[in-house]
Amino acid sequence: MRFKIYYFLFLVFLIGTANLLKAQTPSDALMMEKNELCIAMIYQQDTWDEYWEGSLLRENKNIGVLTRNTILPMVAYGITSKFNIIAALPYVKTEASGGQMVGASGLQDFGIFAKYAPYEIKKESGSLSTFVTGGFSLPVSSYLSDYMPFSLGLGTQEFSLRGIAKYEHKSGIYLRGSYAYLHRTTTEAERDYYYADGSYYTTTMDVPSASNAELALGGWLFNRALQLEAGYVTQTSFSGDDIRIQNAGQPTNKMDMATINGRLRYFPSVLKGISIMVGYTDVVSGRNVGKSTILSGGLTYQFMLKKPQSQP
Repeated sequence: MRFKIYYFLFLVFLIGTANLLKAQTPSDALMMEKNELCIAMIYQQDTWDEYWEGSLLRENKNIGVLTRNTILPMVAYGITSKFNIIAALPYVKTEASGGQMVGASGLQDFGIFAKYAPYEIKKESGSLSTFVTGGFSLPVSSYLSDYMPFSLGLGTQEFSLRGIAKYEHKSGIYLRGSYAYLHRTTTEAERDYYYADGSYYTTTMDVPSASNAELALGGWLFNRALQLEAGYVTQTSFSGDDIRIQNAGQPTNKMDMATINGRLRYFPSVLKGISIMVGYTDVVSGRNVGKSTILSGGLTYQFMLKKPQSQP
């Protein structure tokens, strides 16, 4: 049994720019203008009926299909045009189509991020931009992180540092790449013994830190009213153990994965400041994670909290 790692840092997909509107996430290549606010509401459904036990792909007929529903409210604000802050607080509900285990629901982890745009080159042929994002997240409810695969999250504090680069051609076609280091601390289990390549007589579990890398190719159509993007994302843990045969997973596991995704975002001309988004993600390979299919949808609304002062 194993739940898929929550993909907060790279599967939320508020991406793109159109008509001077910019909605952003910690892993994209966008910045809000000074005093500009973006409010977003995202829904995500993640399902799987197979998982990797170590490197072995197998079924878990005891639970059937595992479904993980996430509602993610999110805000981004421009302190300046080069320094933005982002915050999010997901609500998660898990359930299974079979078996006797009961799912869980509740608030997961609060995350806050700061993004800085240190460098940009603009030429007639296109532009090159760079970004740095630092973040911190922690659980806001007393969910049980060791209740796999129904746990709401890993139950640990996480510090992240991400570098991003994007090149956009004058035609609207762009290429974006990013790399992040995710430092995780510990979580508490409701048992005083566990096995993780050795016996541990404690309630404290070490949660492996990980790296995250993303490459995306996208473009704009219809005078930048429609954005299409395809991406490839990997996550690799720096330590951790494998799920033991016939056992449940636990937060100490080495959780690696590679995903492909497709995203669409539309800015209707009749609704100023509104964008509509849909997305699809598939976990194509992994270790100690579910073979998930993820469907997403959401809305953003952007506006200026304070209009720029007019020049005399």
